[in-house]
Amino acid sequence: MSTPHVDENLWVRQFHPAPAAATRLVCFPHAGGSAPYFLPVSKALSPGVDVLAIQYPGRQDRRQEKCVDNIADLADAVTAELLPWTDRPLVLFGHSMGATLAFEVALRLERKDIVPLALFASGRRAPSRYRDERVHQRSDDEIIQELKALSGTSSEVLGNEEILRMAMPAIRGDYTAAETYRHTGGARLSAPIHVHYGTEDPRVSREEAEAWAEHTSGRFDIQSHPGGHFYLNDEGPRVIEAIARVCSAATT
Repeated sequence: MSTPHVDENLWVRQFHPAPAAATRLVCFPHAGGSAPYFLPVSKALSPGVDVLAIQYPGRQDRRQEKCVDNIADLADAVTAELLPWTDRPLVLFGHSMGATLAFEVALRLERKDIVPLALFASGRRAPSRYRDERVHQRSDDEIIQELKALSGTSSEVLGNEEILRMAMPAIRGDYTAAETYRHTGGARLSAPIHVHYGTEDPRVSREEAEAWAEHTSGRFDIQSHPGGHFYLNDEGPRVIEAIARVCSAATT
């Protein structure tokens, strides 16, 4: 199988190219997150699955670019960047804000008759469930406190004031995108949806997680894990196993 020409691709990162893999997994980071967060996923699944990670503007090597603080605009941009990679079946995986974005990208792909094998939505309420959250309107110090409360950033980063201040535009932009998102209703996915969430996550209730079932006409299942919003830090291997099973089933 051929690999798209991806020299200097700003959006799509490929840490362990797997040219012989039959399926591709596309990973969408959380608010304030970046593509390298999924290095362990790529390492675990390669070479059986070709793992891609999306790098949003405004962070790391893209920090000089303006953040995209709107989910619809971000989904449009990511979908366009993914089209060259649709020569193999795709599985989409997103955590927190990334789950919402992955859902919107899946909708756009299906409108182009590209139906993903599955959507894995992690640590995020269903698109139809709304909360009046306004973290993006808080001061930098208050946003930092929010990050610490959710334990979504490594202790090294949280302890480095300079790094945090540099990352703040991206963090605030992502929170703006996540918190101002409104599901317009109507279209549902044909692709199956697999939901994973932490039982102690203050951002996702069981009901909000189960409501993802409303957003697909295909199969739906849900798996709870011990832990909070970033349950993945400890439960990652179990989620990776679930993704591997779906990818394997598609090739047998």
